[in-house]
Amino acid sequence: MGLLGEVLLLPFAPVRGSGWVMRQVLQEAERIYYDPSAVRAELARLEERLTAGEIDEEEFDRQEDALLDRLEIGLRAGHGNSDGTA
Repeated sequence: MGLLGEVLLLPFAPVRGSGWVMRQVLQEAERIYYDPSAVRAELARLEERLTAGEIDEEEFDRQEDALLDRLEIGLRAGHGNSDGTA
């Protein structure tokens, strides 16, 4: 984009800047959400809740499946290192 394009789009700079900020926030949120070490910690807490009797086996299985899906996506997307840590 040339100088003329930049001048014409100048009134939209706040909107473009806000879009960039939103993309950065979304990327960081996804990185944290799919971080393998965070998912493993949630799996450990889930198992503790099952052991303490706070949830039943059916609820444990449902939540465990969701967490394992997140872990798989996180590892596939490279959110952790090759050893599965962040």
